[in-house]
Amino acid sequence: MFNRTVLIVLLVAVFAGLGLLASRQFLSEPAAPQPDLRAVKLFPAPREIPPFALQQSDGTQLVPGELHGHWTLVFIGFTFCPDVCPTTLAQLGQAQRQWEALPESTRPRVLFVSVDPERDSPDRIGEYAHAFHRDTLAATADIPSLEAFTRSLSLVFAKVPGPDGAPADQYSVDHSASMAVLDPKGRMAGVVTGAALDDPAAIAADFAALTAAPRP
Repeated sequence: MFNRTVLIVLLVAVFAGLGLLASRQFLSEPAAPQPDLRAVKLFPAPREIPPFALQQSDGTQLVPGELHGHWTLVFIGFTFCPDVCPTTLAQLGQAQRQWEALPESTRPRVLFVSVDPERDSPDRIGEYAHAFHRDTLAATADIPSLEAFTRSLSLVFAKVPGPDGAPADQYSVDHSASMAVLDPKGRMAGVVTGAALDDPAAIAADFAALTAAPRP
């Protein structure tokens, strides 16, 4: 009798668990299908990034809430960069021109963050970034703040001294070429890297598709 009772209790528990699981699957909303993407690599799940405060080129602070409502592409660099930065910003400018017809309230954004605050003032980075496209957001901060912000996006930078005998301000900055993708909730949702960095048409198409898709 004892064994039979135990068996009945176990069976009731198993069927109750299966029923709960089935009800959860039935009641939960199905995941929204993601658009086919060529340049953007989305993570299985977006991740929150720590609070940050950057200084924008117009003198205002850029905090996480300022990026909500838009898909944002974050690129780090510096205005004295001889090749990668101007090339990348020019290509992003091509993508941005393809977004100009989208509503401003949801239009994808490009955020250029200078990791060379010693030479790049807010005015300088604004003038530099807007030469590639007027909608580009430009910001910087002190080194500790930049290190924390870039680390949260899995991006890196490092100051590289100039040749022996060169003036102190004649240095370079090594930095990630990859770009971080933030979703409309300001979470890190993916990256653009590799050959996709040189495909502005694919970047433009991907961000237009993400903007049109159901919000995450």
